[in-house]
Amino acid sequence: MKRILLFLATNIAVLVVLSIVAHLLGADRFLTQNGLNMASLLIFAAIFGFGGSFISLAMSKWMAKRMMGAEVITNPQNATEIWLVETVKKLAMAAHIGMPEVAIFNSSSPNAFATGMNKDKALVAVSTGLLHAMNKDEVEAVIGHEISHVANGDMVTLSLIQGVVNTFVIFLSRVVGYFVDRVIFKNEDDEGGVGIGFFVTSMIAQVLFGILASIIVMWFSRQREYRADAGGAKLAGTQNMINALEALKRGVGEPLPDQMAAFGISGKPGGGLKVLFMTHPPLEDRIEALKKSTYR
Repeated sequence: MKRILLFLATNIAVLVVLSIVAHLLGADRFLTQNGLNMASLLIFAAIFGFGGSFISLAMSKWMAKRMMGAEVITNPQNATEIWLVETVKKLAMAAHIGMPEVAIFNSSSPNAFATGMNKDKALVAVSTGLLHAMNKDEVEAVIGHEISHVANGDMVTLSLIQGVVNTFVIFLSRVVGYFVDRVIFKNEDDEGGVGIGFFVTSMIAQVLFGILASIIVMWFSRQREYRADAGGAKLAGTQNMINALEALKRGVGEPLPDQMAAFGISGKPGGGLKVLFMTHPPLEDRIEALKKSTYR
């Protein structure tokens, strides 16, 4: 489950909302009544940082279904749906996880995703384009890749990493805001409160630090792809996984929405500084890594 852009977009939105609410409720004033209380600020940052991360995680499956229009298969209606459900069931058992929900979403682009906060209650979805563009061995390898994301607990691990970076983003942004408010704007509130300089600066700093923090999260996302490819190779065969990635290189059709781009099995190509924000390694690098693997 490669689910980063949706997760990040939701996470940032939650953080911004929580920060505004905290300001309106006077939490910022409480933290600065007698000078900036670092211990209280760190606790505040951790609560809101991890809170935003896990709210995003809890919403991930619900949002993915609605954003992609994924139709969950409850009663298979044809041979393709029967095979798809049975294949997911087989690979889930091999990976020692609970049976995920299985869904199909309408997209000409060959793609698939998996998400969910519990490895025994996940969602695995494939596109109509994937089913048309690949043979069954290749589709099975893609499903194995997604099942491996679930089995590896990637979303929970991602949430923990995101929670940590969120904590430092909130903490450091408020330290910068306090410094600017007191030293540059020279706000000296008799009650120890902060001025508009603190609020504006901390919001700007939170966005900038958030962008830097995203580099860390994106690096982790790229490493997860290699591990999921290896997992897919172990479950469905290395050559099948290689063939599936080769098929993705040939794939055509409309790309996933930007909010869902990281959810797909392949990401958008990039160069220069864009590499730092790529959710997926280049397909060529992933194929080369598989060729060197031992899962034959």
